[in-house]
Amino acid sequence: MQGAVSLGSLLVLGLAWMLQAGPVLQDDLIPIQENFDLGQFMGKWNEVAVVSSCPYYMEDKRENPVIVALDLQQVAPDGNFTMTSARFSRNGTCKHRSTNYRLTDTPGRFFNHVARFGADVDSFVVHSNYNEYAMTLLLSTEQPSGTKTSKIKLYSRSKSVSAAVLEDFKTLVRDHGLSDDAIIMNQNIGQCSGEQETNPVSTQPQGD
Repeated sequence: MQGAVSLGSLLVLGLAWMLQAGPVLQDDLIPIQENFDLGQFMGKWNEVAVVSSCPYYMEDKRENPVIVALDLQQVAPDGNFTMTSARFSRNGTCKHRSTNYRLTDTPGRFFNHVARFGADVDSFVVHSNYNEYAMTLLLSTEQPSGTKTSKIKLYSRSKSVSAAVLEDFKTLVRDHGLSDDAIIMNQNIGQCSGEQETNPVSTQPQGD
């Protein structure tokens, strides 16, 4: 595997973001890709594996475990970016969704607000070699309840990943208090096209 790097040195902190509860993670304790390069991170990815502390998200993914095609494009001149996703729904139709992400002062950390759930989402690129795979951590806080959940996702430039990358992903999952047995491996059922929905970027302040 080109550029393979063990995550062990990044994950010694053994962070936990437990189901529906738990302490707020301090920003400086979250491992982020060193010397993160946003330009190299842009482009096309495939979401090949996911796990979450949110039972509703996991139930939905188990019912429809399909690979989600992603296209990340920077928006000039502010440098923020848009992620457009495409996936087959349970009834076989294709859904496109566009989400705008705001950059923060920390390279590799992004913010967006999901209006339909009233959730502020912090996303972190934990590790990537840019041309093969990326591992991301998403921490969501629903308002006004303050309910916190986490998602950990594995992206690939192709429709699969090597065994070594998958093992590193399992290590990341365990070190964030989730079970690697719960990981959902998405299935490749082909490409799709469809109508697009948009989740606009929030203007709410978010600490960096």
